[in-house]
Amino acid sequence: MIIYPAIDLLGGQCVRLRQGRYDQVTVYYKDPMEIARKFQAAGAPWLHIVDLDAAKTGVPVHAEMITAIRRQTGLKIQTGGGIRNLAHVRTLLEDAGIDRIVLGTAAVRDRQFTEQVLALYPDRVAIGIDARDGEVSVDGWTQGSGLKALDFARMMAAAGARLAIFTDISRDGMLTGSATESVQEMVEASGLEIIASGGIGSWADIEAVRLTGASGVIVGKAIYEGKVKLEQCWLKE
Repeated sequence: MIIYPAIDLLGGQCVRLRQGRYDQVTVYYKDPMEIARKFQAAGAPWLHIVDLDAAKTGVPVHAEMITAIRRQTGLKIQTGGGIRNLAHVRTLLEDAGIDRIVLGTAAVRDRQFTEQVLALYPDRVAIGIDARDGEVSVDGWTQGSGLKALDFARMMAAAGARLAIFTDISRDGMLTGSATESVQEMVEASGLEIIASGGIGSWADIEAVRLTGASGVIVGKAIYEGKVKLEQCWLKE
């Protein structure tokens, strides 16, 4: 199982939101490159980077910063937030050499675009399934979609998706543990590989996700708050 340390970008800074709320922001690093280099030094193979500004508006804000992190650290990058047209996809995957993109709102609202991207880059796309009370949220988690998370996952598998990132929004930034029952249901019933996100607060929480059969886990606030020592994770695996 791959551990993905998370960098959320808002206004050019590295932040964390509480339960996805833009009015509950904590700034951890004014220079995101600083924490990216720390993750590199700690031995992380991947970074999970989200453009929070773009997630809400659909307008890419941090593409240059994400590209710079990829080029200066050499780490594999998985990034999402506001990716809603093919030009943005090509900029990230072809021009910037980003390893994987995450489609969230676009996957819900634009099936033709999503299927096109999945056909062009089948191994470089993850579907973001961000759920609040079992319902998929869009527009930076600010709006409900009316879709049930598992139903949407199955729809995406049928459309050609192979990988999804499943986030329980209510647990995000809370350090209270992952929604392991929901994660396991996704692993067993969606037809997709699943990366779990939201709620990780300790190494025990990471282990609990591993037992669900998930292929990866995203860890953010727990690292920033010192609850998880990233450099020790590889020793425990």
